[in-house]
Amino acid sequence: MTIGEIIGAFATGEPPLRIEAYDGSAIGREDNGLVLRLKSERALQYFVTAPGDLGLARAYLMGELEVVGVHHGAPRDVFGALEVFRKSMTRRPDARTMVRIARSIGRENLTVPPIPEQEVPPPWQRVLHGMRRHSKARDSQSVSYHYDVSNRFYSWILGPTMAYTCACYPDTQASLETAQENKYRLVFDKLGLKAGDRLLDVGCGWGGMVRYAASRGVHVIGVTLSREQAEWGRAGIEADGLGDLAQVRLQDYRDVPERDFDAVSSIGMTEHIGRRNYHDYFTRLHGYLRPGGRLLNHCITRPDNTRITKAGGFIDRYIFPDGELAGAGTIHLEAENAGFEVVHEENLRQHYAYTLRDWCANLVDHWDEAVEEVGEPMAKLWGLYMGACQYGFEHNKIQLHQILAVRLGDTMTWDVPLRKWWQA
Repeated sequence: MTIGEIIGAFATGEPPLRIEAYDGSAIGREDNGLVLRLKSERALQYFVTAPGDLGLARAYLMGELEVVGVHHGAPRDVFGALEVFRKSMTRRPDARTMVRIARSIGRENLTVPPIPEQEVPPPWQRVLHGMRRHSKARDSQSVSYHYDVSNRFYSWILGPTMAYTCACYPDTQASLETAQENKYRLVFDKLGLKAGDRLLDVGCGWGGMVRYAASRGVHVIGVTLSREQAEWGRAGIEADGLGDLAQVRLQDYRDVPERDFDAVSSIGMTEHIGRRNYHDYFTRLHGYLRPGGRLLNHCITRPDNTRITKAGGFIDRYIFPDGELAGAGTIHLEAENAGFEVVHEENLRQHYAYTLRDWCANLVDHWDEAVEEVGEPMAKLWGLYMGACQYGFEHNKIQLHQILAVRLGDTMTWDVPLRKWWQA
């Protein structure tokens, strides 16, 4: 059987994109502007030995799978078409056809081909190498893998704010920079910060929230496990003349010695700590605050609280090793179990779709520089990752929730205004 015939044996209808194979076969309309091209038998090997998103990523990054009709930096439409096609692959061929398919694939295609150099070992191998899941050493290694790529590369994607978290768009036409500044303003206002207050920003990234708060007179400590982020953040603090108010430390959030902060912000941190560690995480943040202090937790979530929390093969092996997501209800539950009173929460899912749209556009605009800086496979990887995430947020596969919580004192019943005091 040809590759086209094998695919057709499982499909219940015509695919929404054209698939062309190295054996000359194809499936899908000839006039379709979106084409997925399997360039050699090795592409088939990747799909057979790692079904799903992992095999797709391997074939794409190794150049054995070509996408025609969309830029490498913004393949969001590819994911839409593939998702529709995946859902159509529900036909179960009869026994005779399955035997023919097995013979056509052949034993030689059951051998795992070369793996892209960007891929990290599977979780079980990381454990065998002595790296206990979410230990401080392993978390540091995982964060470094993702964030210590190149500050120049990140600056082209993220823009001048260097904010690698969901922006908050005042309207759909706002620029990325305006929306990121608005996000920091929203966090600042929700926390009720004022000059002279003390803020701890855990997982501070390149220091955007640290510098925003310090520029308004707040004393801020930011902590990150990324060396390049810390260096960038410190340089920004010095350039802005904020050294008497702000600092960025290369430090695990679990090792911060100070206490009695007026507020704690955690923007894009919870995704990295692991579902089993939520209680310890929120308990620690609770302990960093003075009575009456506020926490703003901003993180990616699943749209429900029933799914497996661990990331899929592609995300775990290429983007966020050990990353885990839970539903907003789970986050809410664990914050309350740690002693917080949750006073507000909101879903910014649509805002993250717009943020990723703008990051992808930046990558397209700086494609040549990005390829020169980190190599074409890494640049393609980021386009693949961001395009997939944009599609995921657009179609409610993932969400982004902000939770505002208060550490009440022993005799404190209420210490926040009766109504929402910030502007969205």
